[in-house]
Amino acid sequence: MSIIVAKYLNKTYPVAIKEPGFRGTLTHFFRRTYRNIAAVTDVSFEISRGEVVGFLGPNGAGKTTTLKMLTGLIHPSAGEVRVSGYIPFRRQAAFLEKITLVMGQKQQLLWDIPAMDSLKINAAVYNISDKEFQNRVGELTEMLSLKGKLTQPVRKLSLGERMKAELLAGLLHRPQVLFLDEPTLGLDVNAQVGVRDFLRQYNQRYQATVLLTSHYMADITALCERVLVIYQGTLMYDGSLDKLLEHFAPYREIHLELANPLPRENLLLYGDVQNIDGRSVSFIVPQENLTKTVSQILSHLEVIDLTVGEPPIEEVIGRVFQTGIF
Repeated sequence: MSIIVAKYLNKTYPVAIKEPGFRGTLTHFFRRTYRNIAAVTDVSFEISRGEVVGFLGPNGAGKTTTLKMLTGLIHPSAGEVRVSGYIPFRRQAAFLEKITLVMGQKQQLLWDIPAMDSLKINAAVYNISDKEFQNRVGELTEMLSLKGKLTQPVRKLSLGERMKAELLAGLLHRPQVLFLDEPTLGLDVNAQVGVRDFLRQYNQRYQATVLLTSHYMADITALCERVLVIYQGTLMYDGSLDKLLEHFAPYREIHLELANPLPRENLLLYGDVQNIDGRSVSFIVPQENLTKTVSQILSHLEVIDLTVGEPPIEEVIGRVFQTGIF
């Protein structure tokens, strides 16, 4: 059974048009004209209970706008959306108890007081008893490795600890549906791994549904088998991550160890140079040109070592977004 259902979601914003100069300013003040900007256009998908789905797209593609419609923060201009059987923008109390929205660039915990004090406020909002509050905080604290941290002022926590505390606050009421917008933004590698491990455990323990946006592809590959790709406000792909890479990424990475360093302009003849570090060079080339390119490299350059492999997933997804071809 689908716990999230979106049908032909649209969101259009009216934007005021202002002509330059003094006359344009007066006209803008007394008689404004508008044009409509489409942020999301006819987005449709369904997500089942317990699924962890990645939501990919470049900046400005419509990811956060879609999440805000799914959580009821903004009203869709057209289309239908239901989450756990509720219409989000009605913001019913029963609906709010079933969801959470955690945004890596937004903070809900109060900066100058211990996180535990903010958690007690959340417990009061959701009518969580003292005994249940202690049980849940204890369980989540252990899962997030936050023992001894919740009694410190939030401003004294590291960025990774703050993000974990934000997750704890967002999950205190044990929601069925998690909307996570860049939850590992700005975290170091160890903190990112900790957050991913926690989300995996939480999903398995409570069969929670997760819709995750992230610019860190390691988040997606570690947690999501299925991805949605949105581009210029339109949903362009809904399927497995593996099939996305297989279908849209016919590239290979060539890594060379040269006898002598060469300038970048000399190497551009052989492919898209990704990295140069002394005598080490990495190229990205289309798969159909691989044999020809390797032959040219071996014929024209003094090569000590050459390996061919799959390009990093970040490069693959980046090329999908840059070309806009789906």
